[in-house]
Amino acid sequence: MSLTADLLSTIPGQPLAGLARADRLWQQLRGLDDQGVKPPISVIYESSQNLAADPDNWPPADPDNWPPADALRVDLVVLGGTLGIVMATALAQAGWRVVLMERGQLQGRDQEWNISRSELAVLVERGLLTAAELERAIASEFNPVRISFAGGQERWVRDVLNLGVSPAILVAQLRQKFLAAGGILLEQTQFVSLTVQPDRVWVQGRSLLGGPTGATGAGGNAAYGDWVTAHQATVTIGARLVLDAMGHQSPIVRQTRGPAKPDGVCLVVGTCATGYPTNDSADLIATTTGIQDDRQYFWEAFPAQAGRTTYLFCYGDAHPSRPSLHDLFEDYFRLLPAYQNLPSLEGLQFQRALFGFFPAFRQSPLQPTVDRLLFIGDSSGLQSPLSFGGFGALLRHLDRLLDGITNALQTDRLDRAHLSLLLPYQPNLSVTWLFQQAMRVAVGQQLPSDRINRLLDAVFGEMAAAGDRVLRPFLQDVVQFPALSIALARVAIAHPALVAQLIPQLGLPALLDWMRHYLALGLYHAGDRLALPAREPVRSAWRYGSGNDWHS
Repeated sequence: MSLTADLLSTIPGQPLAGLARADRLWQQLRGLDDQGVKPPISVIYESSQNLAADPDNWPPADPDNWPPADALRVDLVVLGGTLGIVMATALAQAGWRVVLMERGQLQGRDQEWNISRSELAVLVERGLLTAAELERAIASEFNPVRISFAGGQERWVRDVLNLGVSPAILVAQLRQKFLAAGGILLEQTQFVSLTVQPDRVWVQGRSLLGGPTGATGAGGNAAYGDWVTAHQATVTIGARLVLDAMGHQSPIVRQTRGPAKPDGVCLVVGTCATGYPTNDSADLIATTTGIQDDRQYFWEAFPAQAGRTTYLFCYGDAHPSRPSLHDLFEDYFRLLPAYQNLPSLEGLQFQRALFGFFPAFRQSPLQPTVDRLLFIGDSSGLQSPLSFGGFGALLRHLDRLLDGITNALQTDRLDRAHLSLLLPYQPNLSVTWLFQQAMRVAVGQQLPSDRINRLLDAVFGEMAAAGDRVLRPFLQDVVQFPALSIALARVAIAHPALVAQLIPQLGLPALLDWMRHYLALGLYHAGDRLALPAREPVRSAWRYGSGNDWHS
């Protein structure tokens, strides 16, 4: 038995089985199963015919017509609850009729989400939570956090990713508010398909309970309450708009993107454990080793309510030779004692195992290819390719998306052309691809073991020397033209040899492509700062695309 199997078998919840399932998906993505890369299944259908376009003539006179007579008509269906509950609750509180469909039980996981306090303010500003309710959802708070690369200088910052939000508490609070606002929650309900027609989109779901779907809600509305009580194992819902929040593995996302492999992947494993001698410090990013086996490992560590959370992650692509998550866990347990200054693993009591792979695509954010569909959360690709989780990105864009969705519903501009304006090209997202490339090693590429460590130590050193206005936005996955320009100039002047080494490592085509996005970032910054005349959502695109929405 491997060390990973031995240790994970002692943790409740069968994480070893979950790791095997995740590795099978990762294997399929790399094309290592017997059938190679499987084509995505079709779940999106389009029809030019309206069904029951007149709400006064519903249900249709012919009961054999599809959709079935008990189909519900609402404004929105949100698919995927863990992040979708944020958007669903806000829209339900605004008076829209919302159904939230969740494949499992709608509950947040035990492991905290790490975030900065300033990023959470939008939940209170939008009325989703009171200040007191938000404080109850914060499970841990700590300062300062460390940035450290092997062979380099330690640097410490404050108030960046220094909060641990309890998803269990946060989701439970939002669930209660969603139902109180009249939302309908379908749990244990698997999304099956959506059929787009000129007047609405029909969503079909299937119960995973072997009987009626686990439905809750209706907020006291008698008509909806009857539907919640009466509907059976298969549900059909007619909506004006569907929001896909099912994440990277969403079948809608997979069909939209087609068979293309991701341009980058972040592999992550970790645990939450007790028994550490000290648990009062955090690592935002750290390394203890150099390049080995075509990868550079990075660490994160945070105090948590149930112990100490440590992550090991690396960047790469979907090449068949990339390691499995099981292999990553073997290295994690081998390297963890040295990273945390422990004599061995024997004193640790592992509470939870954490693992996953996060694909990223250059063609992001993902725009819809059909009418009445919009991607949110991880499904949208709004997060940086450097991050592994879309909670922060969702909160950052929450104001903009809520205003845009509300406007689209009010004006009935729900075609793909108008909805795509809510997921526009963002140069501050595109420029980060070069950073991810600089932090990974191509398969078979021969680089000095300390190349990435030396580069990152120099870059973070120059950003820290330039001050918080340069360093802090970047640490929160926000790139701004002035801060980036200052950092690049300082690195080029102080470390010309390191910059010269990047050209053969990254390749001239990649650098020229990056320059295009860098210039666009400057134009977006100018458009926002000079207040050039433009209507929404163009003005928001400039602001968010330039990173000028960030505030400390």
